[in-house]
Amino acid sequence: MDMTKMLLNILIPPVALIMLLLILPPYLVLKYLGLVRGFTYSEDVAGKVVLITGASSGIGEHIAYQYARRGARLALVARREDRLREVASEARKMGSPDVLQIRADVSKVEDCKRFVDETIEHFGQLDHLVNNAGIPGVGLLEETTNISDLTSVVDINFWGSVYGTYFAAPYLRKSHGKIIVISSAAGRFHSPGASIYGASKAALISLYESLRIEFGSDIGITIVIPGLVKSEMTTGKRRSKAKLQSIPIESTEDCAKAIVDSACRGDRYLVEPSWVWILFLVKVLFPEVLEWCLHWLFFSTPRNSRKAA
Repeated sequence: MDMTKMLLNILIPPVALIMLLLILPPYLVLKYLGLVRGFTYSEDVAGKVVLITGASSGIGEHIAYQYARRGARLALVARREDRLREVASEARKMGSPDVLQIRADVSKVEDCKRFVDETIEHFGQLDHLVNNAGIPGVGLLEETTNISDLTSVVDINFWGSVYGTYFAAPYLRKSHGKIIVISSAAGRFHSPGASIYGASKAALISLYESLRIEFGSDIGITIVIPGLVKSEMTTGKRRSKAKLQSIPIESTEDCAKAIVDSACRGDRYLVEPSWVWILFLVKVLFPEVLEWCLHWLFFSTPRNSRKAA
């Protein structure tokens, strides 16, 4: 057994490298052709049914407006009914022929089943599911006063997406529809002060990469990895403490447009803004340097000073 393991340790790396060098050129050609096709073909969503969670504000709200401009019929889900009415009214003005408002909490299984059932009952079909609902959950783990409060971050960010996908999947298979899941750069690029949030978003990426294999060609999946987009996570006191004031933040409107464009092209992934992907490369190549820099950015002031702030 020890001899077999030793032989595998010696042989597998060079064999794998040779195979990679042989396969890489044709693979890159196919990827390029796929990109060309993606930018020349875009799905027409006029009249199609799009269900969006977390649609009362932020990225979800503006995704609704982008689909509305394309003539899609919308099922908008959120907990804040008053804000949802405002978004629905604006979406109708922008061109959506039919907008359904559903008050629901994605962390509750029964609510997720209900909003899918109501969508099917009203429209008779489902073409795109946008799993956008999420909460930030910002703070240092050891400074959390009640550890059980952190469960809501995972319940909404992760399980809220699982539940909706589970109940919507049969209808999406029938329509050969798409799932658009809003993860975060924090799911790939781990940031101090957002450990639980980042873990919930990393779990989303892992989940939908697995589901892409399970669903095959029946359901398309676009995993969106937003970086610095205007939101609670990138404005205010936390951004100031992190010394990120000089880094530009993308507008919510621009991010939402990029997301819907990407979904209609059928992209597998979208990193928005696109320059953020370089941070993932830095993490792979220089992990120790990156960790040191992040620690300096966030913790260069004494802990007592941070608590006082």
